[in-house]
Amino acid sequence: MSQIRFDDGAAYERYMGMWSQLAGEAFLDWLKPPSGLQWLDVGCGNGAFTEMLVDRCAPSSVQGIDPSEGQLAYARTRPASRVAQFRQGDAMALPFTDDTFDAAVMPLVIFFVPDPPSGVAEMVRVVRPRGLVTAYAWDLPGGGFPYYGLQEEIRALGGTVPLPPNPDASRIDALQGLWTSAGVIDVDTREITVARTFADFDDYWTTILGGPSVRTALATMMPEQIVLLNARMRKRLSSDAAGRITYTARANAITGRVPG
Repeated sequence: MSQIRFDDGAAYERYMGMWSQLAGEAFLDWLKPPSGLQWLDVGCGNGAFTEMLVDRCAPSSVQGIDPSEGQLAYARTRPASRVAQFRQGDAMALPFTDDTFDAAVMPLVIFFVPDPPSGVAEMVRVVRPRGLVTAYAWDLPGGGFPYYGLQEEIRALGGTVPLPPNPDASRIDALQGLWTSAGVIDVDTREITVARTFADFDDYWTTILGGPSVRTALATMMPEQIVLLNARMRKRLSSDAAGRITYTARANAITGRVPG
């Protein structure tokens, strides 16, 4: 199966950055972290969530790591770079010493980690005792991904939709298992539902064409299939009197503390 690659920070911002912001805002509303913490953003991508951390949580510092230099280049253009530093890194082998951070977060990342237990264990390793280990992820098995309906239609037309390595890792029970197995205590979970509005169908269609997984899927389809996909999505997505399209997505969130 084709691998999902994130190498265009600007296109990703329109495709997923807005959704990430919506989910991230709801996540931080629930988490209510104190100010002045030293944060690690694991899989920071183009810095969408990092920006929220800086704006809302007044951290003393933020380190963002991601495997994609293209995404990181976009992240470095954000105002958050006045506080945050971005570098290439592997979630399963974090380039930091033990007990470096007060809090670590995986925003919409856990299902992309080839070995999720190693990723969680690494967050626990680099976070100080009593520090926060947190994450939120689209509920992929439960149909919570923002473009789940589009994926259904692509598959119905014979297209192939690439999936992350571990989609089941985003289930609430799977997250709980990962956190408790890593020795995290005071574990708490929350389901997050968010809604996004597109100006019209053309706005939606242009947005999805910038999605890494969508580009890969459309490459497996004939031109006439893509025309039919467009028609089916127009029918599937209801609009209001002004032509605006609004629909929801759902993520699962988890938090806990390192023992100590």
